[in-house]
Formats: sequence, structure tokens, C-alpha cells
Amino acid sequence: MTPQNGRKNKSLDIVVVGAGLVGSLEALYLAKRGHQVRIYEYREDIRKTPSVRGKSINLALSMRGRTALQGVGLEEQMIRDHGIPMIGRYIHKVDGSTYIIPYDARTNQCIYSVGRNYLNSLLLKESEKYDNVVKHFNHKLINADLRKGALTFQKTESDETVEVSADLIIGADGAYSAVRKAMMKEPLFNYSQKYIEHGYMELCIPPGEDGEFQMPPHYLHIWPRGNFMLIALPNQDRTWTVTLFMPFAKFSEIDTEEKLLTFFGKYFADAVTLIGRKRLVEDFFAASASSLVSVKCRPYNVKDKTLLIGDAAHAVVPFYGQGMNSGFEDCTILNELFQKHNDDVERILSEFSSMRWKDVFAISDLAMYNYVEMRDLVTRPSYLFRKSVDDFLFWLIPELWVPLYNSVSFTNMPYSQCVRNRQMQDKIFKFLISFVGLLTFGGILYLSLT
Repeated sequence: MTPQNGRKNKSLDIVVVGAGLVGSLEALYLAKRGHQVRIYEYREDIRKTPSVRGKSINLALSMRGRTALQGVGLEEQMIRDHGIPMIGRYIHKVDGSTYIIPYDARTNQCIYSVGRNYLNSLLLKESEKYDNVVKHFNHKLINADLRKGALTFQKTESDETVEVSADLIIGADGAYSAVRKAMMKEPLFNYSQKYIEHGYMELCIPPGEDGEFQMPPHYLHIWPRGNFMLIALPNQDRTWTVTLFMPFAKFSEIDTEEKLLTFFGKYFADAVTLIGRKRLVEDFFAASASSLVSVKCRPYNVKDKTLLIGDAAHAVVPFYGQGMNSGFEDCTILNELFQKHNDDVERILSEFSSMRWKDVFAISDLAMYNYVEMRDLVTRPSYLFRKSVDDFLFWLIPELWVPLYNSVSFTNMPYSQCVRNRQMQDKIFKFLISFVGLLTFGGILYLSLT
């Protein structure tokens, strides 16, 4: 495919480090603008492997991700051919009873369960339509001079090293980014990471005997249990990806088949029936709990030569379903800046770096909070009451009152603005509760005196 961009500027030679979801998408955006793009990936081509070890096999696609896919012409295909709509949370109580919390009771908007491998493969396949995209797999970044745009890769299948130079380097190589590691040597680069005390392990609910889903498929299923939880997302093959989030200390305690079955029998009895006792034991002891890390850093650029995006710039814990979506949004914003500044890399990188950090810091904090909500607060009457008030006001004054989850998942509103709106709503909500409380107290006092 010949890029159609209408630009008079010379084509840039750009290296994208990382052929995961964000790197592959960014390469498409750059290719569409007519730039020469080389992708270097440490792993082998994902299209040749059944799964990516250590990463969830399915993800939640919401509005920000859909907008980014729309920009490269892939949203409709992704939703039509692979996305499974999820319209709310399906809560499983300890006693086996269930109830539903819709995401958007007013307009019935939904998020989509999508397969990581499928989406990544789709993006890579799309890049093959462009003559100006070249992919190099099994290349490990071992050295970088980010100010000069110089990189050294080692081929993982041999001892051969490859020297690479580029007009621009984009680091999209994940939470443990080698590009970011090199950037940490730069003066005034701020970086922090935080591991939470909870790990995760993936299990699986197979299809039923009839080959269909064993649970209602159009929901994110949650078993909230205070300090830990189980969640399940539907897959195209009628299986469910089940993820157990729990403190590492608790994982360590469960070291025998008897302890595992006792634990699940006490807290997730209905899930045992769905998974099957034998499969539960086999899957649990075949793996170990993986860690969850949150990364914050800034600035994201080194002059006009290097930029970090996606998890390399802002890895977040998965509890708001915004890791992929925020990374995809990076690509949308970058494309807008390339258009705005007519491919002037210095201005693009500077503006991206100065504006983006506030929003990704905000979603990082929200993701941390949402873990508490998912595993604990959703079971509390106070949460359900606040949710009903939010939904009512959203129905009554939708232009003025957009609930936090709706603004994060169903709009492209900057994350930081979503937080500010929530803070304003909290103040109004507290005032209303106080006002109603005073009226009630006044009424009781009046009746007692008459």
C-alpha cells in the first residue's frame, strides 16, 4: 500500500522498539503518514506462538482503544469478528447467589472482551500492506545512545549484533522497557515503580457439555471477597479466562491439593463446579502467581530523538481495564500532534511529554483504587446506593453528570478531567447527603416538639 499523506516534508526514518499491541499500532499510524518504519521485537513473531507468556490472553477494549483502532481502519473488523460485548459486572456472592451491576444503565454502552494474540496479529498483518514497514523479530536491545538515535540489537538466535540508527526512536517495549532503562541515565528523568502485594494467576472455565458458555457471556464476572477476588472474561471459543487476584502470602499458603480445594470450596464454590476440580488443581499448581507493577515516569522524550509510549511510559495495574486503552490513546494523540505540527518531531515530542503525564498518572491512581472497589466495595450497600444516585443523575442531566466509570470507559475525556469531575461530584453528593440529613433531623425534632 502506498501511504497517502499529502505532506511535502521528507519521510522520517523511525525505529519502533516493541511489536506488541501499542508498538504495532503506532507503526501503522506512522506508516500511514508516509514515514519509513522499522520494528524491532525481542520475542518471535506472535503469530507463530499460541500465547504470550506472562500476559493475560484477553483484554477489555473500551472507547479510547476503539477510537485508536478506528484511526487505522480496524475498529469495525475487530468488534465484528472478535469482540464479545460485556454490558456490566456479574457479581457472584459467597452463598452462590448473583446480581448484576450494569456499566451504563442509561444507554447500555459496553466494553468488549478481545483476545490479545488476535488483536496483535491483526495489527501486524495490517502492517504488511505497507511497503514502508519492515519487521525484525528476535532482536534484543542491548545498548542505546538515545541522543544520537543509535541502537544496538543482538539477534536472540545467534551472537550477531546489529547497529541501527534512526531519525526517531519510539520505545513501546512494555513495562520492563529496555529503552526506558537507557533513558534513566538522562538528567532530570524521574522514574518510580510500585509492585502491589497482590499477584495474579490465570485459570480457565471450559465450555459446557453442549459446547456453549457455562455462564451468561455478556458480562465481566466477579467473585469479590474483600482482600482477594476472582474475575472471568469470555473468549470466542466459549471458554472463560479466569484470573485469581490475591496477596502473594495467601498464594504461598496454598501448597497442597487439599488446601486449594478447601479454599475454593469456601470462597468460590460455584467456580469449582464450572472449572472442574481436576482442572483447577492441575492449572493452579502448573503455574505460579505473577506480579503486578505500576510505572510512572517523566519526561517521555529525549530531545527530538526518543519517545516512550504505552506500558514503557506508564504501566498500570489492570483493574480499570485501561492498560491497552491508554497505550492506544497515546497513538491517537501522537497522530494528532504529527498532524498539528506537520511532522516537526521536536515540537511533537515536547508537547506530548508535557501534556500526557497528568492523564496517565491519573489513570494509574484510578486503577489502584478500582482494585479495592472490585474486590470489596461492590458488595457494600453504600457503593450500590452511590451507584444508583450516579445512574439517576446521569439519566436526568447527562450533559452535566457523567459517572466516573462512564467517563473513563465510554468517552475520550482526558483521564485527569474524569478525576476532577468525580471530585466535584463527590462534593455535591456529600452536600446533598448532609442536606437531606439536616432536613430529616429537623423533621424529627419538629415532630418531637409538637
